[in-house]
Amino acid sequence: MSDRAAAIDVGTNTVLLLVAERREDGTFAPLVERAEITRLGRGVDRTGRLDPAAIRDTVTVVAAYAAEARALGAARIACVATSAARDAANSAEFFDAARDQAGLVPEVISGDEEARLVYASAWRDFGILPGAAPGPLAVVDVGGGSTEVTFGDGPLPRGRQSLQVGAVRLTERHVRADPLPPAEARALREAAAEAMRPLAPWRGVGAAPGARLVGVAGTVTTLSAVSQGIAQYDAGRVHGAALSLAEVERLYALLAGLTVAERARLPGMEPKRADVIVGGCAVVAESMRALGFDRLTVSDRGVRWGLLYDRADRG
Repeated sequence: MSDRAAAIDVGTNTVLLLVAERREDGTFAPLVERAEITRLGRGVDRTGRLDPAAIRDTVTVVAAYAAEARALGAARIACVATSAARDAANSAEFFDAARDQAGLVPEVISGDEEARLVYASAWRDFGILPGAAPGPLAVVDVGGGSTEVTFGDGPLPRGRQSLQVGAVRLTERHVRADPLPPAEARALREAAAEAMRPLAPWRGVGAAPGARLVGVAGTVTTLSAVSQGIAQYDAGRVHGAALSLAEVERLYALLAGLTVAERARLPGMEPKRADVIVGGCAVVAESMRALGFDRLTVSDRGVRWGLLYDRADRG
């Protein structure tokens, strides 16, 4: 009898699904992975409430994911919600609709818990690499509403920070024109740099022997895909790829100088992400500077993978 499980991650910008089958060695082989941008958190930073249309769009996707997971024989479906659901005053409307239409209620997780799950996923993939010098691992997960930063030198993190800045939040606060005027592009970077102040105690992490930085989530994977010019997204080419700070800076200048429509046509760009990618790129660049890294390793995995392993380990 197969041991199949599913994990659904409801983020501020994107809803992600993983259905996987557990192997005899305890690892999981993915059967299905999906991502759909529904932007549950649009407007939350300004209004403090989830938009009714965003709730409908997100619940429709969650219901479809749950149905697919059950059809594939997933005995367990873990579903979590992050920044937008944490911040909104009317999150209950979303939870009620998800229960009625999808037959499950997303569990709201804290920023710290989100960071722990992302770190667990990154450590399994990049914590100990053959032939690589051992050293600390830092993980940056750039979301729509928040950015989670985690640091450790083993399977459990030693430090965590949940920063109230993400691709959607930063864009809604600071982007008004299309394309961005130079002054607006500078203000966006300054706001991202200011949001990194809590990372000041970790400023020397990147200089430690063997230190590595892993970047997680849609902003980072999209930057990698655009950098490589991948016409159709290929996780095999993105997961484990490297992005230098110099390349991130080049991409920021490129993307900020284009209109949203022009960005959407770039090879590797997910069209629904084109309006917030400049804000996300600013967060990536400033987090690398704050931690002292000149390159990062791209991870195509995140909360959903950490959640799958976490719940499996609990039995």
